[in-house]
Amino acid sequence: MRRHLPPEPISQAALWSRRLGLFAAVVAALALALMRLHVLEPVAALTTLGAAVAISLGALLLFVAACVTIWRSGARGLGIALGGLFFIAATLAYPSYLAFEAVKLPKLADVSTDIADPPDFSRSAAALAARGGVAHANPPPESRAGQRSAYPDVEPIVLDIETDEAVPLVLKSAAARGWRLVDQRAPSPRSGEAHLDFLDTSRIFGFDVDVTVRLRPLPGQTRVDVRSASRYGRHDFGSNAHRIQAFADELQNQLDEREETPIPPERPPIRPSTVKSSPSTRARR
Repeated sequence: MRRHLPPEPISQAALWSRRLGLFAAVVAALALALMRLHVLEPVAALTTLGAAVAISLGALLLFVAACVTIWRSGARGLGIALGGLFFIAATLAYPSYLAFEAVKLPKLADVSTDIADPPDFSRSAAALAARGGVAHANPPPESRAGQRSAYPDVEPIVLDIETDEAVPLVLKSAAARGWRLVDQRAPSPRSGEAHLDFLDTSRIFGFDVDVTVRLRPLPGQTRVDVRSASRYGRHDFGSNAHRIQAFADELQNQLDEREETPIPPERPPIRPSTVKSSPSTRARR
């Protein structure tokens, strides 16, 4: 008679690694969804995401323990542990990317093409209401010390057109980027400066981001300065610089399309011709 050996036990660390990994992934997904739907306040949502990351890190430690146990004792549960690793990776992938960016990039949440004289955000009632009362005071110059080296492409944009022509291009470019106009100040009679304030939304978290654009006239040109400021946190992980660069590219595309569009030649006005009736016509009458 054959003796049936009892099956090897399943690693408890593998089981709990998958359970916690799945739980953390569900919590993170719900927090992101509720944050984008503006059901959760940003602080509460970020706290929930932080808890999900902490749980996922615990699940990762259990995964390592499960692998060691399975290797040494021959216990079952490798497939279960690998399933848990999938959920762990899904939860930790983006936070790991942000952690890398935080180490690599300077701690900035307010980026401008003009470091010495950044554009001011409008303080009109409509603009303040759209920004939730956030005023965005100008940061001290020392806080921007690393901006130039980290983001060398974030520079003023110079257009070879007059300010009156540049304003519609800026509005069109902002609309193409999905920005919402919250305030517009026409060119000043004295300085010729124009200001436009917009509201953008971050791609992953759905946070509101405030953007202001200043247009200054130059001889035959217009200088465009852009400032993008995050409302939450002290580190934007490079998102504001990316937003400004993407807008500059879109503005250049709009300018190129404008220059490539042929202008139809002006036609001379058509004068009504005088038709003289012929003798045969008079006879028929």
